[in-house]
Amino acid sequence: MSYQVLARKWRPTNFSKVAGQTHVLRSLENALNNERLHHAYLFTGTRGVGKTTLARILAKCLNCEKGISSIPCEECGSCIEINEGRFIDLIEVDAASRTKVEDTRELLENVQYTPGRGRFKVYLIDEVHMLSNHSFNALLKTLEEPPSHVKFLFATTDPKRLPVTVLSRCLQFNLKNLSPKLIVEHLTLVLGAEKTEFDEDALWQIAAAAAGSMRDALTLVDQAISFCQGRIKADGVVEMLGVPEQQQVFSLLEGIAKKDAGEVIKLVNSISEQAPDFVHTLDSLLSVLHRLAIAQVFPGATDNSYGDKEQVQKLALKFTGEDIQLYYQLGIKGRDDLRYAGDIKSTFEMILLRMLVFSPGYVGPTKKTNPDADVAGGPEVEIKKKPPEQASDTGLNTVREDLEQQIEVLPINPLREPDLRVDGAPPANSVENLKVLTHENWLELYSHVGIDGIAANVLGNSVLNKVESNTLYFVLDEKQSSVFNEELLPKISTAVSDFFNKELKVLIDIGEITKETPAKLGQRLKQEGHREMVSEFEKDKNVQQLLKHFSGTLAEETIVPTNEQDN
Repeated sequence: MSYQVLARKWRPTNFSKVAGQTHVLRSLENALNNERLHHAYLFTGTRGVGKTTLARILAKCLNCEKGISSIPCEECGSCIEINEGRFIDLIEVDAASRTKVEDTRELLENVQYTPGRGRFKVYLIDEVHMLSNHSFNALLKTLEEPPSHVKFLFATTDPKRLPVTVLSRCLQFNLKNLSPKLIVEHLTLVLGAEKTEFDEDALWQIAAAAAGSMRDALTLVDQAISFCQGRIKADGVVEMLGVPEQQQVFSLLEGIAKKDAGEVIKLVNSISEQAPDFVHTLDSLLSVLHRLAIAQVFPGATDNSYGDKEQVQKLALKFTGEDIQLYYQLGIKGRDDLRYAGDIKSTFEMILLRMLVFSPGYVGPTKKTNPDADVAGGPEVEIKKKPPEQASDTGLNTVREDLEQQIEVLPINPLREPDLRVDGAPPANSVENLKVLTHENWLELYSHVGIDGIAANVLGNSVLNKVESNTLYFVLDEKQSSVFNEELLPKISTAVSDFFNKELKVLIDIGEITKETPAKLGQRLKQEGHREMVSEFEKDKNVQQLLKHFSGTLAEETIVPTNEQDN
């Protein structure tokens, strides 16, 4: 007896056996039970989600000899013949092989004749979008007003290619991609009935590779049974598919979370031994990053569709929201690099290293080769930054000491060229004692605080409200509240503490502000500086002569400092 592949053997024969697609099934069942039948149905969706299967079941429901019902008897001649593919009044057509208008006209020649065996003559046209425009035109009249004994069932993976004149004449049902969880549940039932042993992790790998298609999943199961010699094992499926285990993707993210470049490189080398598809690996990593972002923003929305809900929630705690967004964007950009790369493994490594070194919290290796030592065998020395209190420059020490003393603050002209600084520190006469720190003084200090990214955007759009003990209270402009996240507070507090050389805490509320923020101050100063530049330019005699001679006008927006001309 010849072997029948699982995808055909386990094709559903009634609505109760269909996995998923409840939104479509409910509509069809209600229509059949109430005999509110349309003359044309269109099933859309990607490959292997059940379009043709649902159309055949619908044809069987319409022609069951025991009456129109959502539950065909499966025993009458019509049901048996449809299941076996030999029902004379079910005309199945592959539009991809019959695209010409002559084929469509030939198909419609017998429409007016009554069914020879069943209640309805059913035309099932698969991949209907492949028909030519002339074929669609030949079909339109019959499709709009077919005889009462005719039903049209269309299936397509690309409904956008169908003319709107056809779409408007059909009831359209959009089938969804099946979730990995649903695929695993169905495969478990199938393999249980087939009495085939399996590892659950292997089924999750197959479900992920199937990308929403049950037919693809069953085909991969067939392949896995042969590859693993009867028992579907996780390591065998990984080798067969050429993709890394999901656990390896989590291990990569664990290494990135620890900022451990060495561990990440070792993992990539380990993955590469399996001859993987690195594009698929990157897609898996991006998928996990997406779920980590959801787990951070809305933990309750984390699903268990891949059987790893708990693992995702734990890993989400090891990243900042900024890092996840950065890694995701770098990964999306990296997909193009992989597509055109000569050495795809090296390119994948570069994408991961980019994620590491571009992260705001990344600190590189502390050991560097002594430049004065012998190149071949010179000793390695550990290079450490001196703490602020050990800095040799007395000017910087004076700045730090002034933080603990109440001194008179001299007015500073914000438009004046900045004074010389040591290591980027502000001039001594601009530093304020915390007890008398005001928002006006804070405006002068903000640009010298070492902070970047979203945290800098939040602090730059905030107003210093008050200072109590070792806590600075800010109010963030409510118009900028969408960028705020409680996870930013530790980073902001650290930056402010480092600047004042004192353990401080920053708290931020959201509200309406009336004072000028550092960000608005920067915009205002830039605008004032530009107006002053334009004014000076207009006063130039050569410019005035050119404007007068050529009756020209000045495009003020094009006047920029010479150091910005190439940007």
